[in-house]
Parts: sequence; C-alpha cells; structure tokens
Amino acid sequence: MLSRSAMLHRAPAFTRSFANGGDALKAKLKDVIVREGEKVKKIRKDYGNVIIGDVTIDMAYGGMRGIKGLVYETSLLDSEEGIRFRGLSIPECQERLPKWHDKGEEPLPEGLLWLLLTGEVPTSEQVKGITREFHERGNVPEQVEAIIRSFPKDMHPMTQFSAAILLLQPQSKFAAAYREGVNKSKYWEYAFDDSLTLLAQLPRVAALIYRNVFKDGNITASSTHLDWSGNFSQMLGFNDRKFHELMRLYLTIHADHEGGNVSAHATHLVGSALSDPFLSLSGGMNGLAGPLHGLANQEVLRFLKKIQAQLPGPQYTKEDLTKTLWNHLNGGQVIPGYGHAVLRKTDPRYTCQREFALKHMPHDPNFKLVSDLYEVTPKVLTEHGKTKNPFPNVDAHSGVLLQHYGLVEEDYYTVLFGVSRAVGVLSQLVLSRALGLPIERPKSVTTEWVEKYIASNKDKLRVAKGAAEE
Repeated sequence: MLSRSAMLHRAPAFTRSFANGGDALKAKLKDVIVREGEKVKKIRKDYGNVIIGDVTIDMAYGGMRGIKGLVYETSLLDSEEGIRFRGLSIPECQERLPKWHDKGEEPLPEGLLWLLLTGEVPTSEQVKGITREFHERGNVPEQVEAIIRSFPKDMHPMTQFSAAILLLQPQSKFAAAYREGVNKSKYWEYAFDDSLTLLAQLPRVAALIYRNVFKDGNITASSTHLDWSGNFSQMLGFNDRKFHELMRLYLTIHADHEGGNVSAHATHLVGSALSDPFLSLSGGMNGLAGPLHGLANQEVLRFLKKIQAQLPGPQYTKEDLTKTLWNHLNGGQVIPGYGHAVLRKTDPRYTCQREFALKHMPHDPNFKLVSDLYEVTPKVLTEHGKTKNPFPNVDAHSGVLLQHYGLVEEDYYTVLFGVSRAVGVLSQLVLSRALGLPIERPKSVTTEWVEKYIASNKDKLRVAKGAAEE
C-alpha cells in the first residue's frame, strides 16, 4: 500500500484546469460569495441582537426540534409546499434544470449542484462542463479500490461507504492548505476543490461497494459519454435508460432537506471545526446510516410485504386494504412512509415519484399497492386521529421504484441516499467556509439547572404556544 505522502503526491494539483467546468462554477461562485458575504455582514451588524425565536424545555429535551438555531442557505422546508432548493420547488426544478438530452425528462444533479452553490439556474453548457469535470476527477486511487474490495462482505454497505470516504481523504487540498497556513479567506476555494473531487469519485466508490457485496465484484469502466447519474447507474450494472432517468430524479430530490436533519447537521458540525470535506461528509454519512434517518424506505418495503401477506390476494378491494390498515394500527404499530415532522401536505418528492411510476411502470403490482395506499391511508390516519400529517412522504415510494428496475438489495438503499445527499451538504459546506461561519458551540444545561431555573422563575415563567410545531 502506498504511504500517505505518496497518496498526496498522486493527487491532482490544485492549479490544474479540469475541462473548465469547475473553473466556470468557481468564477460564478466568487461573485456570489462577495455579494452574499456583504449581505450577511450587514444583517449581523444591523440586526445581530434581534430575537428570532424562543426555546422551550420540551425543545431542549426533544432533539432541539423547532429551534431556529442554524443558517443553511441551500434549501428551506415549507410546511405547505415542501422543500425548496434556493427558492425553487421540486416541480420547478424538474421544469427548469437542464436535462441530459433533448428527450430527457428528469433534471440533472449537476444542475442542482450549480443551483445550490450559486442560487442561479445553470445553462445546459454549464451543466455539461460540470459533467466533464466529474469525469476528469473521477478516478479513484488504486489503493483505495483495493481496500474496498478487501472489506468483509458482511460489513454493512453504509459502514463501507463511510470508511471509503475516509480512505479518499489523503487527496484533501483543504487539509494540506490549512497545514501550510493558508489565509482563511481562501478556505472556501479548497473546500470547493475537495467537494468536486468527492462528488466525482463517490459514484465509483458506491458502485464498487455494490458490485463487491452483492454481485461478482466486477465493475465496468466509467463512461465519458454519460452524465453523473447515468454513469453511476452503468457502473452499478444497470443499462436501462429508464433506470438512468429514475436515478437522475432520485439523486436530485434526495440531495438536500434543510440543515437540521442528522446528515446535514452532522456534516456542518464536523466541518465547523475546519475538518476537511472528506472527514465532514463521512461524519454526515454515519448519521445517515442510523435507522431513524436513512432506513425509512426499507421499513416501507417491509411494511408493504406484510400488508400483501395479509390481503386476500391480488384482487383485493379498497375495503380489504382499509380493514388491514386498521388491524395494523390497532396492533400498536405505525404506517411507515406517512407523516412528516414539518410537512402538512403530500410530500412533493412523493408526488414526482408517483408521476414517474404512472408513466413508466403503471402495472407494477407493488406500485398498485402503493397507489392504493395513497388513496386509502390518509382517510384511515385522519380517522385514527393521532397523526398531524396523514399524507405520504418521499420514503413511501422510492423503494418500490428501485425494486421495479431490479435494484432489490435493500441494505444498499442508504448508500444511494448518501451519494445524493452529498450534493446538498457539500454545497453548504463550501458556503459555510465562504461566509466564515464559526465552530458550533451551543450551550448545554443539566436537568438540575432546569429544575433550579423553574424554581427561581415561578412567578415569571413564559409558556410558548405551539412553538415546537413550526
């Protein structure tokens, strides 16, 4: 195995020109950073002491839910409209972001990357430049591939994915520049460079894990004739162009979801200590691997199989399905894929997946069940009365789409999620360094402190109404 110094020596020089795609994005980003930096300075100078929210005891004990304590530029979640990427809804992104070719239907994640970093919708040529950039940077070091191939097959794919990201870390230009004492005004440039390298190499790493764990270990070479999603799909072993379109959609809609979720916050938190993007992303992926964050679509598939087994057969009626759901709920269980901490309507990420299925796989039996659940479940949950949002979220649909095209290995699904989420969290990581956001250090208290606070303020305690529901 090569030494760390040798691995660093093999890494591309920071000054190298990569097909101009990254250069064009970097030039645009420089202008954005100057403008946004001045805006943030003025806001903090003129309004730094303005109160934007209260914190209740329940919030402190309840995972900080509802606390407005982070600035995260790339996306914002609206309770009525769902996620907006730099102000654009999912349907708007589908309409306005460039497609792979004239007959392409789904947006390219490369275009979303440009949007998240700059706040502007890119042209097709700008997106093609990013695709070329990824191809130029996409060669994973041989020694890293060798180590991935040596991982035990019973090591969970997400464990392998996080470890592989750390194996890529010797390529970090950010870490090298920091050791050399680079001016902090330049931090973002090296974070940007590392982020492009990561995004370029993650598909190869993720595909190698899939082929090594679930297949024969052989993996096709990267194709410079395909986009980022299509190339990833082909390395996984899927040549169906409809699957490529699905992956473009999947990797776009899962890319970002505000900054408070575990993977986004963990990446931001680790990065706030000036850990490089490789270390930061690995931390975020460890959070994504947790069952409360990244395993929801697998739970939906298990739920669907259970429901199918309890129905009288493929010719079941809506009444049969309603009865089965009530039996499930009365047994003290929840219906996975329904409800959301913030959303109060159907998740638009669910809707666009449903539209994809209606167009490309309308007769798939699993989709039929998902579609019937879409019609029946909200009524049941509303009558049940214990769910504030009885509508489906993104996880209620994604697993069925992947199953239809033959990607049936459920333990791998979180890796797909991770490849997508890297687009959003790395974009924000670059912006965090550009805006000079400091190390995170919130104040913690003990239960004893809470008791003393209550006792000493009994006559002037303020009680918030619905604060945690925002």
